Amino acid sequence: MLDLSSKSDIRVAIVSDTHCFIDPRIVETIQGCELALHAGDIGKKHILETLKQACGLVVCVRGNNDMEATWSDDEQDVISQIKITEKIGLPGGVIALEHGEHHGFHTPSHDSLREKFSDAKMIVYGHTHQKVVDRFAYPWVVNPGAAGRTRTRGGASCLILTASSSAEWAIEKIRFVDGGGVFREVA
Repeated sequence: MLDLSSKSDIRVAIVSDTHCFIDPRIVETIQGCELALHAGDIGKKHILETLKQACGLVVCVRGNNDMEATWSDDEQDVISQIKITEKIGLPGGVIALEHGEHHGFHTPSHDSLREKFSDAKMIVYGHTHQKVVDRFAYPWVVNPGAAGRTRTRGGASCLILTASSSAEWAIEKIRFVDGGGVFREVA
């Protein structure tokens, strides 16, 4: 487990479902975050390299489309090391990261995710391409939506988490609306 819990606070970019393309507006928006989390269906190594350039540190998990057969021969060393789940220690709690399809293929069950990762403060999943911030119970369950151009449900989206040991975690929801404009909301 990556442990960044000794920091007083940290900004974390949360993306998913890039499928070989990440919207450049998302890359620009997450510049300056100290950590990027990718919840699977990455598609290609260059996505992880782009996130690393933007944020410095990247943690990712495999999605159901991240199979060795779909990644090129020169990227096999990368895909072979990506796990199905990850946990990250942050100031004020732990994040669990998983693509989500094992908890209900079309609509992952938040109850199932909460049961599996009951020790986390927040669970991040992808797969549905649907942005969700469920803070009605602990652990929180969030999905950043799709950060690429595949099934974005109105525009590429991401989340930015500000995790702090001295204050409540804050989640900013960001969507780059198809046809122009940006929608930002603190959840």
